[in-house]
Amino acid sequence: MVTTSGPVLWAAQAGARGWTSDSARGLAYGFHASMPGYAATRLVELPELAAELGVGAVLVKEESDRFGLPAFKILGASWAVNQAISRHAGFDAPAADLAELRDRAAATPVTLVTATDGNHGRGLARMAAMLGLPARVYLPADTPSAVVAAIAGEGVEVLETDLIYDDVVRAAAASTTGRPDELLIQDTAWPGYEEIPAWIVRGYHTLFDEMDLQLGDRRPDLVAVPTGVGSLLQAALEHYRAPGLTHRPAILAVEPVSAACVTVSLAAGERVSVDTSTPTIMAGLNCGSVSTIAWPAIRDGLDAGVGVTDDQARDAMERLGGLGVNAGPCGAASLAGVRIALADADRRAALGVTGGSVVVLLSTEARH
Repeated sequence: MVTTSGPVLWAAQAGARGWTSDSARGLAYGFHASMPGYAATRLVELPELAAELGVGAVLVKEESDRFGLPAFKILGASWAVNQAISRHAGFDAPAADLAELRDRAAATPVTLVTATDGNHGRGLARMAAMLGLPARVYLPADTPSAVVAAIAGEGVEVLETDLIYDDVVRAAAASTTGRPDELLIQDTAWPGYEEIPAWIVRGYHTLFDEMDLQLGDRRPDLVAVPTGVGSLLQAALEHYRAPGLTHRPAILAVEPVSAACVTVSLAAGERVSVDTSTPTIMAGLNCGSVSTIAWPAIRDGLDAGVGVTDDQARDAMERLGGLGVNAGPCGAASLAGVRIALADADRRAALGVTGGSVVVLLSTEARH
């Protein structure tokens, strides 16, 4: 049963932790470890936030420096590029390491293409540079000039548009039609385009594999995930709803109130697109439609979704910064969402959070 909550943009469903994923885990970790500059991002404990939220512990997975980039997105882009290039070159399995993938890319060169609101495009651009391949990146309207410059600085072609995110994705996809030497590496799925987005999700599993190692014997009771189209959220659900797990944390999706496609869809029981024409400082989460491959996991395995305002994200960003965590507005959204969720007894109960709970916040990007 899905419940909603008054003026707060919130939807929750009972029984979500009983859903079991059939997705394989841990496939990308070894490949990522072969890439230059690999290191697990830090998991930092913040007792000040635990006291503020009335829980046993709060830990932040800080993705402010992943392969020298200010976000986690290269994890998905790199694994999808590995799979796609290997398939294009006629191999049944992905390359075991980056050196092998370079050889495959050199034998059958392609142009990598994507649409992005920032970090996915830069991650793809960095991967293209590692492989010596050209890339073309499409950007939606009002993309900050610093983001444009950062992606262009990776040495790829950048095309700025006057389109909203969902439309620029369609434009990027259309640009590759009839061009067999171009590969669209997009981090959202639609009917007929689902394999590559699924590979991107598998790449994100590395983040959660790292957290398992970093937590040791500890187990999270609540994991808060900043959410756009739902790919990282899907990875979290697949990871924490894997067969055989006896401890299954509650998963909370956090979105801008102006682009809460997951929360609105969860409440409706079906995929619902929302208008994203209102700007938000959480630009990387400003997505209007849930990825088609993410939706089944969200529909069946997500405990709750919550919308946060720009002011709430900004306050959370300042709080995390004061505690030494380099979080941008998208990354800080996880704290903003948990603050809303745990401020109400019914919402706490829906998530199963008690005074002894371990809460993990995913901080998905650095402050720009």
